[in-house]
Amino acid sequence: MKILVVGGAGFIGSHLVDRLLSEGHTVDVVDDLSSGSLANLADARSSGGALKFHHLDAASADTDSLIGMRTPEVIHLLTSPAGSAASPHEHARYLEIVIATLEAARRHGVSKVVVAVPASSVYGHPSVRSLPVKEAEVGQLVARGVRGVLARAVIDLLVSYRDVHALEFTALAMASVYGPRAATGVVQSFVEAASSGVAPVVHGDGRQTRDLLYVDDAVDALAKATTHGGGLVINVGTGEQTSITELWQRVITLVPGASELEVRQRPARHDELARFAVSPVRARIHLAWSPWTDLDSGLARVLGDPPPDPQR
Repeated sequence: MKILVVGGAGFIGSHLVDRLLSEGHTVDVVDDLSSGSLANLADARSSGGALKFHHLDAASADTDSLIGMRTPEVIHLLTSPAGSAASPHEHARYLEIVIATLEAARRHGVSKVVVAVPASSVYGHPSVRSLPVKEAEVGQLVARGVRGVLARAVIDLLVSYRDVHALEFTALAMASVYGPRAATGVVQSFVEAASSGVAPVVHGDGRQTRDLLYVDDAVDALAKATTHGGGLVINVGTGEQTSITELWQRVITLVPGASELEVRQRPARHDELARFAVSPVRARIHLAWSPWTDLDSGLARVLGDPPPDPQR
């Protein structure tokens, strides 16, 4: 199958490219390298697979022409809404990329677009009783800031293009993805702090929870969504909550000497999620997907160590 990955030089995108090439697909990557890196594609470029990299603006006429020339059957769109501190231009830029991709897909006969959106933005602040949150809550909860409004808008656009233009989609609401090549995130921050002997910073009391998903599991869901889950928003997460304090305790057990580091407390950030996790039930049904990497094994892989022996 011919597949185009927008944002394929980024953290999740590059891991998806590795997976698609291993399955024998022909892969085109479009990335302007504003946040991604060619270094992330080193394994893919040396694999001997059918890979072409295009240093292009995803919203440009050149990318539109590329899609017309390469005729991918599926496009994976892995750009994300800008953070809460982003400028209005950066927010508008995200929507520009999404709309340009959908328009190019429509014009050039692409069969399906798979989009990843941040679940924590889509669902806002769910009640503790509703956790792990289910897809039926989309639209029932107040979106979390501008980022959440944008993520919801993308889902609405996907539904509209499917209804009006018969362009199939799957929208994956991703939990907090971590793993090798990640440049940001609480796991990466803690691992870097522990490895370099620097006391980590924790905003708030550390009791806030996250649904932590290893990147290989996230990529497995993306790969399966290439051919399954049409017309659906599907959560991709473990359904389990891990507190920030517990995460740090897990990290220091894997890094010699890190247990001596004292956490630096800082005030809670504005709009901080108190507790969060997403239900993976729909993914199990429609993608035949379940996460298989437990947190300790995932952390060990980030640190470059073999996974811990579950019998010990």
